[in-house]
Amino acid sequence: MAAEKGRAFLVKIGDGGAPETFATIGGLRATSLSINNEVVDITSKTSAGWRELLAGAGIRALAIAGGGVFTDSAAEGLLRGKALAGSIDNYEIVFESGAKFSGGFYVSSLEYAGDHNGERTYSLRLESSGVISYTAA
Repeated sequence: MAAEKGRAFLVKIGDGGAPETFATIGGLRATSLSINNEVVDITSKTSAGWRELLAGAGIRALAIAGGGVFTDSAAEGLLRGKALAGSIDNYEIVFESGAKFSGGFYVSSLEYAGDHNGERTYSLRLESSGVISYTAA
């Protein structure tokens, strides 16, 4: 597997159209993705003192976090509108190889910051809702 550039790890927001068009959320400097699986413990007296887990059970979720420089792009405006509406909308997380995760996400956090002698920045956190698909490159 070849190394990939972090700047090519993109978060794209859907416009809700049919067909849906995705635009890159601009200005991001750092992006992270975490895949979370809830553990369901089925350990009993017959487990010989070892913990046993139930495969395929529990809740699976993806979380996306990012931060960067505010550029006032159309995609950032769309993100702000979705955060204010509290809606669940389609996003794509695309890697340099062309592989991607896609599905419904909720904007759980959108923060703006800025120092008097610096740039305006923002950070975001997206939480998955429903089935998230993975497409290999």
